[in-house]
Amino acid sequence: MVFIDRLLATLVHLRHGATHDVLACWFGVDRSTITRAIGEVRPLLAERGCTVAPDVRLRTLAEVIDHLGASGQTGIIDGTEVRVRRPAAGRKDREKFISGKNKQNAVKSMVVTDAVGRLLFCSPAVPASCADITHARKLGLVGLLADGPAVEILADAGYQGLGAQTGGRVVTPPHRKFKKNPPEWYEEMYERQRKAHSSRRIRVEHGIGHLKNWRALARHHGCREHMSDIIQAVAGLLSHQQAATMAGGTRT
Repeated sequence: MVFIDRLLATLVHLRHGATHDVLACWFGVDRSTITRAIGEVRPLLAERGCTVAPDVRLRTLAEVIDHLGASGQTGIIDGTEVRVRRPAAGRKDREKFISGKNKQNAVKSMVVTDAVGRLLFCSPAVPASCADITHARKLGLVGLLADGPAVEILADAGYQGLGAQTGGRVVTPPHRKFKKNPPEWYEEMYERQRKAHSSRRIRVEHGIGHLKNWRALARHHGCREHMSDIIQAVAGLLSHQQAATMAGGTRT
């Protein structure tokens, strides 16, 4: 297969979830040829990073923090899960893929968008049993924010605790001070603050929703080992589309 056909097969597989057998019939080749082609092209797409301008791509979390600091933008983070096949019986790591939230076998990625929901970064996949805040720490977010530019990062309650470690740069929903019988004035104030925060960070949910429109991320039936490349490849392709759309809107 020439490179353009290998690229097209990979794009169709990621976007529409077409199986290797179907693609083999379409291109008139053997199934193993399609499998090899996708295996070669998918890592190349993952390495491209997220496009924020025609000549600017962000490949690491450090580059994202620097970009947000230089542009004065607010970032939004959230974790997203993709269901995967359960490991075979008897494997010692069988339980680590079970999500504490959904009680299903899944992998997790941390997504970063800007204030309007444009994708800036998707982390490599980790087992879903890893908590959001633990994943963020392992990615080095605390050190990047503490030692880097002054950047505001919005996050949900799963990241509470990072604010104190980053000098207030990670902003999470307010803590509820009264667990029982709160005063009426406090309940109104708490709900107002919580909704104001939620309305600011809802854009990351929209970004994740666009990711999940790609069938490869709706539910993955293949090897879990490929999930990091799949997530980052889709993020790169989607961010390129978003950047092209915004550039076209600016010209018009």
